[in-house]
Amino acid sequence: MSCAISRPPAVAGTFYSDDPVSLRSEIEGYLLQAQVPAIAGLKPVALVVPHAGYCFSGAVAADAYRLVEGQKFDLVVVVAPTHHHYFDGISIYSVGNYMTPLGEVEVDHELAAELINKHQEINFIPEAHRYEHSLEVQLPFLQVALGEFTLLPMIMGQQGWGQALKLAAIIADLARDRRLLLIASTDLSHFHNAVKAGQLDQQIVASVAAFDPVAFWSLIENNQAEACGAGPLLSVMLAAQKIGAERAQILTYRHSGEICGDSSRVVGYLSAAFFN
Repeated sequence: MSCAISRPPAVAGTFYSDDPVSLRSEIEGYLLQAQVPAIAGLKPVALVVPHAGYCFSGAVAADAYRLVEGQKFDLVVVVAPTHHHYFDGISIYSVGNYMTPLGEVEVDHELAAELINKHQEINFIPEAHRYEHSLEVQLPFLQVALGEFTLLPMIMGQQGWGQALKLAAIIADLARDRRLLLIASTDLSHFHNAVKAGQLDQQIVASVAAFDPVAFWSLIENNQAEACGAGPLLSVMLAAQKIGAERAQILTYRHSGEICGDSSRVVGYLSAAFFN
């Protein structure tokens, strides 16, 4: 299906290389060095991945994407938070495909239109996608790890338990006749010193490891921890449970100070997976 309006990359050349050869080589290097846990016989349903510049969080993301390298999915659903345009509900890019330096990522336009027509909380809001990096930075990793795939790109506006529960039910319904890969795009605490960041972030790590969305959301609501993609992470956790995932695996936790050497103001990064 030809697209009407391709969404060009907004952060190529800043968050990651705009040169396709360099970009592919960098991602392949991250995947080659990725840590692979012993999970024989388990199939990943969902991944939690950070969305910072690759020099900061690329290795953390790769530990998740390595789990699905070479696999085939009927649909990849990326749920990412908004940073630039605030709105209620969910925005799905429905009018074209996403572009990266590695080429075009096919969006399931028919499914996107169907969901927009069926659910009042889902719309296409162009401004939500135009500059948003949290979804975009996942795509080159997916292109290298999976090759060709079909995308449902979701940007989450207002983040709350009710919104996440509705979105989880919508996503789980898509799994009735499809093998889905769900991606929750989030970073953790922002701009605390490394000790404080670790204290905040380890609470989220524990709730994700326990596969406990209620405990996770309690941390967020009570300001006991931070995650800019809290809504996407909650939605994906709930959807994964509805689909049948029973086990969570923490893959990597790291903060930006471990890369840049400045531990006075760091950002936390987590990769994790949920399995059937």
